[in-house]
Amino acid sequence: MTDLSDLPPLWSARRAPVLRPALPLLAALALWLYAVRHTDVSRLDDYGLVTALHPSFWAGLAVLTAGFWFTVRDRRRPGGWPAAYVLGLLVMERATQAVLYPTPLYAWAWKHDGVIDHLLTAGGLQTADRIGDMAVYDQWPGFFAAQAALVRLLGVDSAAMYMAWWPLASSLLLLFPLLLIYRTFTEDRRLIWTGVWLFFVANWVGQDYFSPQSVAFALHLGVLAVVLRRYGRSGTGGGSGRRGQAVWTVVLTVLVMAMVISHQLTPAMLVVSLLALVLLRRHRDWVPVATTVVIFLAWCATAALPFLSAAMPDMIRAVGDIGGNVERGYGATPTGAGALATSWAARLLSGSVLLLAAAGVWRQPVLRYRAMPLLVITAAPLPMLVASSYGSEMIFRVLMFMLPGVAFFAAAALLPKVRTLAAAEAAAETGARRKTEPPARRGGGGARLRTGFGIRVWGPLLVLLAGTAAFVPSYSGKDRINYFPPQEVALVGQLFDEAPEGSLVVAANRNYPRAYASYGSIDHYWFLEDDRSHVDEIVRDPAGTLATDMAGVDRPSRAYFLFTQGQLANSEMNGQLTGAQLNSVLESVAASPRFRLVAENSAGAVYELRQPEEAEGTEGTGPVEETGSVEETEAVEETEGEGGGER
Repeated sequence: MTDLSDLPPLWSARRAPVLRPALPLLAALALWLYAVRHTDVSRLDDYGLVTALHPSFWAGLAVLTAGFWFTVRDRRRPGGWPAAYVLGLLVMERATQAVLYPTPLYAWAWKHDGVIDHLLTAGGLQTADRIGDMAVYDQWPGFFAAQAALVRLLGVDSAAMYMAWWPLASSLLLLFPLLLIYRTFTEDRRLIWTGVWLFFVANWVGQDYFSPQSVAFALHLGVLAVVLRRYGRSGTGGGSGRRGQAVWTVVLTVLVMAMVISHQLTPAMLVVSLLALVLLRRHRDWVPVATTVVIFLAWCATAALPFLSAAMPDMIRAVGDIGGNVERGYGATPTGAGALATSWAARLLSGSVLLLAAAGVWRQPVLRYRAMPLLVITAAPLPMLVASSYGSEMIFRVLMFMLPGVAFFAAAALLPKVRTLAAAEAAAETGARRKTEPPARRGGGGARLRTGFGIRVWGPLLVLLAGTAAFVPSYSGKDRINYFPPQEVALVGQLFDEAPEGSLVVAANRNYPRAYASYGSIDHYWFLEDDRSHVDEIVRDPAGTLATDMAGVDRPSRAYFLFTQGQLANSEMNGQLTGAQLNSVLESVAASPRFRLVAENSAGAVYELRQPEEAEGTEGTGPVEETGSVEETEAVEETEGEGGGER
């Protein structure tokens, strides 16, 4: 018989402390899974996803945050556990929408999908005289060309098949360069991972969606990581050092080229940061900044010249217009309790992190000297607020580019004394002397440590809990605007699939899916972007004014009026027209004999302007012809739900 007493136990007491951090992480993910299975997003209110989420989501977020904090501050825990918690945070933050919503979010993401489709259909770049202001995308085609290649490689119909998961993917792209930058200045695991946590919690701006900015920002951080951590360090070692520096120059050049051909703003932000490092003597080599400037200017003077030539007068006039970054007014004012709550949550979150960063710089004097290059990079984007308003978005972009450094110094405010790499080397030299100090010199502080334990542990935890919770309304509070149900996707898709080339589509605003489908052959007019006086005319006489605006489209082209719930949500929450006003516009068009209904479902309706000869004899009657029935539209919806729009 076998003596089982000699076999090792299945569970060892030594293993329990090592695996203990797994319990909060697994519990949080279990609560998240339960939440997404019991959350209904079919009827979103003005608070977006915040009020729709099942309460177990908030419980899971609290458990995850608490587990992270107690794990990261414990030096005995293996280094992989904080990384596991950050990955869990990214899943709960960035994957929740992809799981809950059956179609991708954001009208701008759908716009970029249209650009990729146009690139695949046209087979190459086109000039501005053919596609108007959309030529800007053909003049910075890096992201779109790469996505077109990926669509072909995967064999899918369009980028809409995977772009719902892009926020998670683009956030993962940021993780590695962010770690490299932080590890350049410290090996303190608590500071590194708390900084990473705060970065993702405070990054509510939303530029992680399917866009060139999401990739360009990752490339921006990659260049900074190369410059701060590697570039120039191997340049003092003779021939091998010069070869190493040449390798890093090639890496930097590739990253900069990929960025320059993909986005307009990010290379300018990079130039500002690198110039600040050199001019303030926090980096001695001019090669990185010179390389970036040369590549940037070369692209602007060649491929991007048509767009820049047309836009330069407006860009020059915008210099110094700081007020443009905080502009409020028609179409730019959060309206309603939900929109205001979301706006204030985002402001308070950003303001709190900025104040924490200032406190970290003040509390940790060593960082003011040893991490000065990161402090310089953090402040470098601020002058861009004066250079341009960037369509009233510059303040958000500046915040995003400052965030890597802001999160690092904010994390320092939540921790006791931190140690940089340089400080660690200095401490090693005095380590032997400290060991020989009499016990009386090293003791005596135990009571004070016990007294301050609660403040040092529970205080920062409460800050992390509040910031992590505030991310949700800041990031997802406007999902009533950003989410388009399958019915809306199907309705708009039917319109653009059936509209003849040269047709005109009129809508209240751009906030609907596939708004730029076939933009090379279909014209658009968004009447809420017109002068307010003309908008008032439309409100007074909707059908008559719109019919006049839409006239002049000759056969076989047609003029269509498109009304969707996404337009209604955007108009209401951004202070354009009220729901009652927009509904009155729809009712006027529906009752007018000059329009006929061609498609309709629960998400909206499409009306076609009759030609003058068609309108004769229809005075006093309602719509007499419907080319796209409700049943046909629902069939399109079912097909869409099974394939391209499914997340």
